[in-house]
Formats: sequence, structure tokens, C-alpha cells
Amino acid sequence: MSTQTENTAIAQTAQILSQILTTWKSNNARVTTFFNQYQDDFYLQEVAPGRSRGIYLLGHLVSSSDGLLPLLGISERLYPQLEKLFSTNPDRAFDDIPSMAELREYWEKVNSTLADHFSKMQPQDWLSRHTKVSEEDFAKEPHRNKLNVLLSRTTHISYHMGQLIFLNKKEAAV
Repeated sequence: MSTQTENTAIAQTAQILSQILTTWKSNNARVTTFFNQYQDDFYLQEVAPGRSRGIYLLGHLVSSSDGLLPLLGISERLYPQLEKLFSTNPDRAFDDIPSMAELREYWEKVNSTLADHFSKMQPQDWLSRHTKVSEEDFAKEPHRNKLNVLLSRTTHISYHMGQLIFLNKKEAAV
């Protein structure tokens, strides 16, 4: 492969990664904006009858993003207590959960930690295996990489923003 072709491939890969990271950041910004929009009591409503409350969904998103830290080999979770409250159990399984103010603070801290690390990652880092796949399995399935995890989590954030839109509709109806 010629140097010019290699340079073009590197530039294109960097552009693709930049676009994916921009989408991840944009989704996080939408969540932040949404959860700063109303008084804290507003987020105690269910998105639909019998469904999760807004506060639970924020906790779930924090816990999911926090889970990226060990999954991508960055660090241990910043808030391991959230996994039980928001990832392995449904809403209302526990009476005592963090406040909206605490969850907003956790959301910002987790995402700034991730963004700082992501800004230092090179393309080969993104295409390397995550911590939940063995070297043997990764050799057979190289798509099980860190970039694929980020794509999945970016979609996950969008999915829950779709649910949260129903809270916006409740506000408009009041």
C-alpha cells in the first residue's frame, strides 16, 4: 500500500471516529439538557403508566455509562452502588435512591471522565477488544471491539431519550 493511500485511510478512519464521538457527545448533551429542564419533582413521573420514572432512567443511563469504564479498560466504576439500583433491578425496587441533583452530578462526572479518555484514544485503540471478550473469541470475532461498544451505548442513550419524550408531552398537556 502506498504512503498516500495509507494517509488517506488514516484520515478517513479519524473522520469516522470523530463523527461517532460527536454523536455520542450530542446524545449526552440531549440527556443533560432534558434533565436540567424541569424541577426535580417532574422527573418522579412515569414515562407511561406502569413504566419507569424519569429519575430512574437518568440513574440507569449514569450506571450504563459508568459501566463503560471497566468494559473499555479505563478504570473501575466511579459509582458501583448504582449498578444494583439502576441496572440489575427495575424502577421502584428500592425506596432509597440518589436525588436528581446527585444523579446529575454523577452523569457529568462519568461523561467527562469518558470524554477525556476518548480524546486520547487512537484508531487502533477503538478497534481493540473490550474486557468482556477473550483473546480467543476476539480473534474469531474482531467486531467485538471498543468501538462497537460505544456505538451500542450511543444507541442505548437514544432509545431512552425516546422514552423521555413522553414526559415532555405530559408537561405540554398540563
